[in-house]
Amino acid sequence: MNGTQHDDDSRFISRHRGDVYALLLSVLEGLFPVFTLVTVAAFGALHAYFYTILLATTVLLALIGWRGELTALFDRGARLDLLLTSLFITSLFVLIFIALRYTTAGNVAVILVLQLLFSYLYFNVIGRERMSLAHSIGAALMGVGAIVVLFPEEFRLNGGDALALGAAAIAPIANYFQQRARRRVSSIVVLGFRNIVALPVLWLLALMLEPAANLFGDYPALLLLVGNALLIFVVAKVLWVEALNHISITRLSAMASFIPVFTLLFAWVLLGEVPQLRQVLGVMPVILGAWLMTRPSVIT
Repeated sequence: MNGTQHDDDSRFISRHRGDVYALLLSVLEGLFPVFTLVTVAAFGALHAYFYTILLATTVLLALIGWRGELTALFDRGARLDLLLTSLFITSLFVLIFIALRYTTAGNVAVILVLQLLFSYLYFNVIGRERMSLAHSIGAALMGVGAIVVLFPEEFRLNGGDALALGAAAIAPIANYFQQRARRRVSSIVVLGFRNIVALPVLWLLALMLEPAANLFGDYPALLLLVGNALLIFVVAKVLWVEALNHISITRLSAMASFIPVFTLLFAWVLLGEVPQLRQVLGVMPVILGAWLMTRPSVIT
């Protein structure tokens, strides 16, 4: 009995820690679409992403070296999961950065929460994991919220919103491989490896598809790029990978459902982007649906 109680307590502590990580990263991730919107406008989508993760990777490699984990970058047991993580994460963020050329920060934030809906479809419906009524109602509500945001006037999908939707569809797959890789290596190794693999690809794409970026021609945008690199691509991503080590992909996606609330607030304060009625109406069922999907009886 004592052993069982100890296991239950350990699981509770672990889940609580994962929830705290998820809450902290939600606040930070709320800044991501706002910062990215400005840097994309100033430097181009691919250049903004390249320089952001170049700076983030420099910091991560310094941390990896300081912790004596450089050899973990070559862990054979984690290599396939790390490579697949790099593939899906890089594709995901390329879509997001390009999407922010054509749509608002608030829209991207709301649409990205739909990764929870895709997570539900992949792991519960297709994967035939156990489902509950509350879980199904939550998924339906998120779908309704998505329709309100994506199709405000006519049934035609904005190009930027479509790219963001594609990123949301990729996210659960990327998280799955991140979760597997994290079981063998630390979070900073996962992040460092995926960035190292992505950098040459992004550099070539930026070189071929965009004009050269003058980083020092727009100091406010450069400051936001640095903030994006350190706060989002280092701190928030470490919190994300660590959270995946304590809670399920679906639960983490649900806990991150408040990100668009923070984004709409930050976009209003920092960019003067007043929340549209359809964004507010759309985000409400999305958050309610996510809340239903975080019930203890539904998600572990």
